[in-house]
Amino acid sequence: MKYQIVGKNIEVTESIRVAIEKKLSRMDKYFVIDESVLCRAVVVSYKVGAKVEITIFTKEMDLRTEVRNDDLYAAVDLAVDKLEDQMRRLKTRMSRKTSRESLGRSIVFENIQEEELEDEMDEVVRTKSIYLEPMSLDDAITRMDALGHSFFLYLDEEDEEISVVYVRRDGGYGVIQAENKLK
Repeated sequence: MKYQIVGKNIEVTESIRVAIEKKLSRMDKYFVIDESVLCRAVVVSYKVGAKVEITIFTKEMDLRTEVRNDDLYAAVDLAVDKLEDQMRRLKTRMSRKTSRESLGRSIVFENIQEEELEDEMDEVVRTKSIYLEPMSLDDAITRMDALGHSFFLYLDEEDEEISVVYVRRDGGYGVIQAENKLK
């Protein structure tokens, strides 16, 4: 796995880089390692504490987690633990389904065991455009869980409608689809 470690408001020293790479190397056993697997860690320093954002990019899907803690090294440990938990949930979800060969090309399932808000709330701080791949609802839920998000936008392969799947507060998932057709 290739590592990219970026610091914001902090200089990533050699000792920080080595510690982060050592912790992240625990994740190597979960992936079929080739040139396409990239792990990006973003370390952000605050007046009190630090935040670590880790994203693992594979050909089939991305896994992401974000942890804030008073101690940088504790934040890295917690982030890696969260990623391993995501992998366990992914394995459970995949074992309940029929064969998912596309994910199997990147992930080695056998190795997996069973912020403070600013006052700028009404300002758009990020715009993202994405290409929507046709996929089933189960695949959309799997990708949403792998990213650690509470919602996921996708193109439903059955009816070719743009859909949003989300995690309901009372448990389970919900799906939102627009009634009007796009031209």
